[in-house]
Amino acid sequence: MSEDPEIARIMQRKMKEMLKPKANLGITDLNDSNFEQIISSESPTLVDFWAEWCGPCKSMYPIFESLSKKYPGIRFARLNVDQNQNIAARFAVQSIPTFIMFKSNKVVDKMMGAVGAPGIHMICKKHSS
Repeated sequence: MSEDPEIARIMQRKMKEMLKPKANLGITDLNDSNFEQIISSESPTLVDFWAEWCGPCKSMYPIFESLSKKYPGIRFARLNVDQNQNIAARFAVQSIPTFIMFKSNKVVDKMMGAVGAPGIHMICKKHSS
């Protein structure tokens, strides 16, 4: 069976796209270079302030990730406080995990501690349109 060269090129391109590793579209990693741009969005952005060594932060991550799929109108993001101490200090993050909801570059809500799914759900429901 002979193949049309154009179809072969399309099939090759599609195969490459399908094999590319998928980025986690649900959660954005924040740092000095993208923080301002992300939190200045008109849409609400929930930021998880965390650290590698923090046990409660690690236990919250699967919950945070799961709920990011349930609230498409809210952007979910994470900021490693050890790598971005100036940003953590600017928002008075003194214990982790801390969850801050931003909208148009302003803090509109804040929760501290391993609040579990009910806490994340509550803050998201309150700020989703």
